Amino acid sequence: MSQPPPIVLSFAASDSTGGAGIQADILTLASMGCHPLSVVTAVTVQDTAGVDDVMALDPEWVTDQARAVLEDMPVHVFKMGLLGSVEIIAAIAEVVSDYPNIPVVLDPVLASGRGDELANEEMVAAMRELLLPQATIITPNSLEARRLAQDYEDESDMPDLHQCAARLLRLGCEYVFVTGTHENTSQVVNTLYGTTGIVRTDAWDRLTGSYHGSGCTLASAIAATLANGLPIAEGVYEAQEYTWQSLKAGFRPGMGQYLPDRLFWTRDENSVEDRNQAM
Repeated sequence: MSQPPPIVLSFAASDSTGGAGIQADILTLASMGCHPLSVVTAVTVQDTAGVDDVMALDPEWVTDQARAVLEDMPVHVFKMGLLGSVEIIAAIAEVVSDYPNIPVVLDPVLASGRGDELANEEMVAAMRELLLPQATIITPNSLEARRLAQDYEDESDMPDLHQCAARLLRLGCEYVFVTGTHENTSQVVNTLYGTTGIVRTDAWDRLTGSYHGSGCTLASAIAATLANGLPIAEGVYEAQEYTWQSLKAGFRPGMGQYLPDRLFWTRDENSVEDRNQAM
């Protein structure tokens, strides 16, 4: 019998479209050679256009899901996405605190691509206090970085992205990876920050269309590279490359956003182009 592949445990909500959430994590992790474990934090009602409703699970159910698999299998990396409630954030923080040597990849999902709010201010505060100090790397887009870093007691506070990253690092995480999809730039510029400043900056051709699950894909891809033993800077680049290729090969199965094709590498390039031209 062969040795098991690297194991990654994802905490995330269920997305019935398969575009984002726990389904996106499972597809990405498996595609990148990992065995995915899944702890469902919430159930959503959504389609490819947006999120209509979220039902957070009982935090004890979240804890029990995680403890059961952690006591059975060796986990190499934790990945976190949409968490559902303050109580769930606290429950997950307690679980991962028992495993301080396992890297934590936190994707702070605060809103859907359409702008539907998925985390209130109490949840943002709980993430800052309980999860960021335990995170190896957080992966906010520019909107999320500003919201996480903003001083809400100062209405005039409008930090730039470098200031946002510095503030988030001071909260205790080791790295902050800010993605620039929402910025008004010709290319998408993504920047990895560490305690000593900028670690790397990468620019990617901006693709046409809007994608559902791109952030989940990127964070899961980073988790996969870390589980496979890559150092953080190299892992972040490889994860970006994988994500960009999955978006380039994306497809539009419904009436809303495109979905990344996380198995793009299994398909003939011409067949992907033909499929996209037919849409």
